[in-house]
Amino acid sequence: MSVLKINKLTKKFGRLTAVDQLDLTIEEGQVYGILGPNGSGKTTTLGMILEVVAPTSGTFEWFGGMNNVEARQKIGSILETPCFYSYLTAVQNLRIVGHIKKCGTDRIDEILKQVSLYDRRNDKFKAYSLGMKQRLSLAAALLSDPPVLMLDEPTNGLDPEGIAEVRQLIRDIAAQGKTIIMASHLLDEVQKVCTDFCILRKGVKLHEGAVNDILGETNAVEISSEDLGKLTSTLEKFEGLERIENENGTIMAFLKENQTSDHLNKFCFDQGITLKKLIPQSKSLEQEFLKILKEND
Repeated sequence: MSVLKINKLTKKFGRLTAVDQLDLTIEEGQVYGILGPNGSGKTTTLGMILEVVAPTSGTFEWFGGMNNVEARQKIGSILETPCFYSYLTAVQNLRIVGHIKKCGTDRIDEILKQVSLYDRRNDKFKAYSLGMKQRLSLAAALLSDPPVLMLDEPTNGLDPEGIAEVRQLIRDIAAQGKTIIMASHLLDEVQKVCTDFCILRKGVKLHEGAVNDILGETNAVEISSEDLGKLTSTLEKFEGLERIENENGTIMAFLKENQTSDHLNKFCFDQGITLKKLIPQSKSLEQEFLKILKEND
């Protein structure tokens, strides 16, 4: 089932077009990354579909055309920097959230355990690290048990430990079957947590697809053996080889089209060489992102 359908959504600020004729469809259960450099229209897009920002033109619909007021009750969102009362504890802040959202406070302990803040539930917000503050924001978004979670740069400003914490939490939430829409300029984060993504630049969608479809193997295979000289000379007889590069005791073999690491491994074995390392090289989202930007220059 489609959770969100966006049709020709456009937002102009004077002469600046922040989002330009955007079409998107997000399905139930997806972890969908809206990816792009700063100023690409990610936050503006999220603001429009939450009715925080008024679109210039275009339409969107939640849950097959549900009334927007009802739809918003099914969405947990974090659009800004964590904002809570600094002199109140996590529990006290979440009680206020529960009152505002009219969802009650029965699930506070459960949610704090889910975001690993239960042991610090009675500490004041001002004593929290950035990672803990972000996790409390996620707790607030999850308090009403929404089927959709919307996150704007959820790891922004966090240290490596905080990034890892929030990343794992997003994975855990997704594993419960929730749909997550996440805007980010961090390619590595999108690659690690998202199932699908689109790329925006200057408000225009340049690409859309599944993360796994774009991250297949390259034609490069990293290999090594006990006798690198023999391995190098033997590889010259392999008809499926395009070229080799030898650097720091490791050989990078570049294969011709329709050749795989299995073909290479079998050839070496048939020639009496046992490979002690055989690592097919995979594409990264960063490589593909830069390629897509270049193709659209």
